[in-house]
Amino acid sequence: MFDIRPILLVNGILLAMLGTSMLLPALVDAAADNDDWLIFAGSAMLTLFTGVAFSLMTWGQAGNLTIREAFLLVVGVWVFLPAFSALPLAFSGLDLSYTDAFFEAMSGLTTTGSTVIVGLDTAPPGILLWRSVLQWLGGLGIIVMAIAILPILQIGGMQLFKVEAFDTTDKVLPSAAALAGGLVSFYAGATALTTILLWIADMSFFDAVNHAMTSIATGGFSTRDASVGGFDSATVDWIIIGAMVVGSLPFALYLQALRGRPDKLWQDTQVRAFFGTLLVLIVFLTFYEKANHIEPTFLADLRFATFNIVSIITGTGFTNHDYSQWGHFAVALFFFAMFVGGCAGSTSCGIKIFRFQVVYESAKVQIRRLIHPNGIFAPRYNGKTIEDSVTASVMSFMFLFFATFGISSILLALMGLDMITALSAAGTAISNVGPGLGPIVGPAGNFAALPDLAKWVLAFTMLIGRLEIFTVLVIFTPTFWRG
Repeated sequence: MFDIRPILLVNGILLAMLGTSMLLPALVDAAADNDDWLIFAGSAMLTLFTGVAFSLMTWGQAGNLTIREAFLLVVGVWVFLPAFSALPLAFSGLDLSYTDAFFEAMSGLTTTGSTVIVGLDTAPPGILLWRSVLQWLGGLGIIVMAIAILPILQIGGMQLFKVEAFDTTDKVLPSAAALAGGLVSFYAGATALTTILLWIADMSFFDAVNHAMTSIATGGFSTRDASVGGFDSATVDWIIIGAMVVGSLPFALYLQALRGRPDKLWQDTQVRAFFGTLLVLIVFLTFYEKANHIEPTFLADLRFATFNIVSIITGTGFTNHDYSQWGHFAVALFFFAMFVGGCAGSTSCGIKIFRFQVVYESAKVQIRRLIHPNGIFAPRYNGKTIEDSVTASVMSFMFLFFATFGISSILLALMGLDMITALSAAGTAISNVGPGLGPIVGPAGNFAALPDLAKWVLAFTMLIGRLEIFTVLVIFTPTFWRG
């Protein structure tokens, strides 16, 4: 039997925190004399009441979590929070259905960045800020989950880092409280620095705050329909590029660097592989743009190539140019790039660099064994042998990742979506990227025109992708419920 009390307690605390955060956009709307502040205030009270009620019912009664209860807790949190986060969106002046509101909230908290809102340029400031707050909170939440929770649950190969940089209790900081404080401090500091830089770059303070939060969170929500391209500023582009890269590197390594070990960051194998991947694709795309005369100058080609490659690979989803107009090759490149992802233990998404490294090392060993049948070879990562359980976990993850992508694509196609829209929408959802491809969900469109059922499928796919697949799928197995 499950003990639901610890699950309700944690969800209650988090709902209370979520309700409190709703007061911030309420104040912004009130200052702007927008009536939506009443919606945010009412939603905040309801969310606070529910959270406090859950907490009081279970306070002092919750015991230790079992592994099965921990799985339910993680999934429950990422369902409850979007459900309540959608309330101010659903009742706002934007006239969104609850389906659209839930889609937007799930996209925000999973830092996907897909949107159904048309007319962001004229949307109420409270709504714009709330979307950014959701992505900022979701980015912080995913870091904590990746560093502290997934290794314990042995999800998707994350146990690899249990003895590496992510052994948080012994290697990075002395306690879980210190770890949480360090993560929040660095995350907030990086956000504040990005805000200041964007403000100096002639963004309004409001726009700077919003884009700083969604850049560090690698979320991709913007205050403009044209995304970052609406500002048409090279300085803004390069600042956001830097912020997206910061959000895509392992946050535990940042803490080690700040404690006197800056070499740890560059010595990490996945960090070097991440930058190597970015460099190769940026150089390749820049010269492709130049050869096809997409921009008048080489620096412009470099800027647009760098921004969009970094945005897609990190799963941020910002755009500063409609890259769907760059030709079939560019479209194909961006389609496959959306699956890559950043580093483990970051706000980034997708398959993530370390999994490709594990698969590569395993394939290399297998080839060597074919050539030298009597030889003894072992795949290695960061100078240490990769255990068979880790390899199996990574392989299983990649199989389920693409199986989920395939099933989602087929379901969307059954709802009448064309192949490009169905494939790219499913891909961007499972990888938590944001924009898809084609005229409907591409960088120049959004997801508003999709059927309601398609939005629910995509919202569920976002959840699966963000929680590393196993976390969600395990609760649908009969074995899980039998114990």
